Amino acid sequence: MDIFPQARKPVEDPSLGIEVPAEWSGSPPHRLVTIGDSLFHGFQSGAVYQTDLSAPAIVAHELGWLDQFRRPQYGGPGGLPFNVELLFRELESRHGPSLNPLEVPLALFTARQWMDRLEDYWERGPGSPVPQSTGIPHNLSVYGWDLRDALDQTVDGFLARLKAPTDGFVKQGVENHTERAALRLYPTLPVAGRSRTVLDLAAELGEDDPDHGIETLVVFLGANNALRSVVDLRVSWSGDGYDDLERKGEYTVWRPEHFRAELTEVDRKVRRIKARHVIWCTVPHVTIAPICRGVGSKVEPGSRYFPYYTRPWISDRAFDQRRHPHITADQARAVDSAIDEYNEAITGLVRDARKNGADWYLLDLAGVLDRLADRRYAEDPNARPDWWTPYPLPTALAALDPPLTSGFLTADGRGGRAGGGLFSLDGVHPTTAGYGIIAQELIGVMRRAGVEFRRPDGSARTDPVTVDFDRLLRRDTLVNHPPQNLGSGLKVLAWAEEALDLVRRALPL
Repeated sequence: MDIFPQARKPVEDPSLGIEVPAEWSGSPPHRLVTIGDSLFHGFQSGAVYQTDLSAPAIVAHELGWLDQFRRPQYGGPGGLPFNVELLFRELESRHGPSLNPLEVPLALFTARQWMDRLEDYWERGPGSPVPQSTGIPHNLSVYGWDLRDALDQTVDGFLARLKAPTDGFVKQGVENHTERAALRLYPTLPVAGRSRTVLDLAAELGEDDPDHGIETLVVFLGANNALRSVVDLRVSWSGDGYDDLERKGEYTVWRPEHFRAELTEVDRKVRRIKARHVIWCTVPHVTIAPICRGVGSKVEPGSRYFPYYTRPWISDRAFDQRRHPHITADQARAVDSAIDEYNEAITGLVRDARKNGADWYLLDLAGVLDRLADRRYAEDPNARPDWWTPYPLPTALAALDPPLTSGFLTADGRGGRAGGGLFSLDGVHPTTAGYGIIAQELIGVMRRAGVEFRRPDGSARTDPVTVDFDRLLRRDTLVNHPPQNLGSGLKVLAWAEEALDLVRRALPL
């Protein structure tokens, strides 16, 4: 595998400079279908919950099609599997904006009660039955899934893994939560239909109207082929069994040749889906996510890397490489270089498709996150590659004070936000405002493809078609009013990680 000195230059032209003749008529019944992982599922602060605020649902709203955009629903006490925001609000309401040593036992009891209610809802209560539904959802995304999951996961497999849950006091958590979440994507199926994958379901949507198919299909997969390296703070390169559902859990990051082999299979399946336009998204550099924080100063002037990466609540002064989980600068650079190769492979398949006359596009979301990376680039001009410029935030987001950053979200102790705001409380997934940025980038590519966006009255919108960020900010509880126990020292997060195994519960990859 090659190790690159600089980050890959993002692709600015979604058509890759290859024009494809495209004359469309008629109106497809399915205007938007998405296949992805947690970043499309609507995951935030450790849970998939309000799926009307996922990036695809935001796009559907701007299309004037949200009422028709089918998506799985998750209710109960905060969705699946573990809503960090709601837990912290419960702790704040019971014990105030900070925890003193005398309150720790009571806080632990409060957290256990909250977790027990969550577990009961999904394992024995209203959330436990396999849902009965008819139509195939338009958002076919599941948190934690990588390329192989999209290829092989089926209802038969989910049902085979579901087992009678145990009601433990010490080891609490929703058992088989990924299977429970994924089952909500599938319509009620006879036994003969339970071997279908999400790619098969998308193909069925495309055949609903043989003359028109799907208007826009978006594929955003691959982040989970590297994400566990920063979630687990452990770099384990893929080997034998990387393409096996049962064995691939041994690995936290896929070697580029293994990623390319998996991508080739997904590409072959996607080509069979009848869609006018297909948009492939690149994989963001996972080492930018604030779930892992660079310790100290950069390894050398002009470098984008810190010597070690650990949890955001472990201060520079407290960090001890002998006892704290971490990855090194060399490991972070290797993971980023692998992702650059992933993205070259994704770019290559779009290029090949366009050369063969398919109306496929590339959305380089890796470049978007690179341009939002504060400590890596924005705060260190010497580390910026030649192509780097700051990402221009939409007007409503740019007006916020304090400014939105890619750091871990913190509160000011007075009801507001002190820092961060682009990432939610799991340190990996966006806030609602952050999902709006992804949606805006998708809209830009869809307009490039000629997709028409409409007002609620059905009339066509003219360019520029922009996301209603004022609407999103009204719904964004983390940007507007984060839990105030998220002080600048992140002490409550440190306590939750130690007492509740926060990262494993909130980021179950």
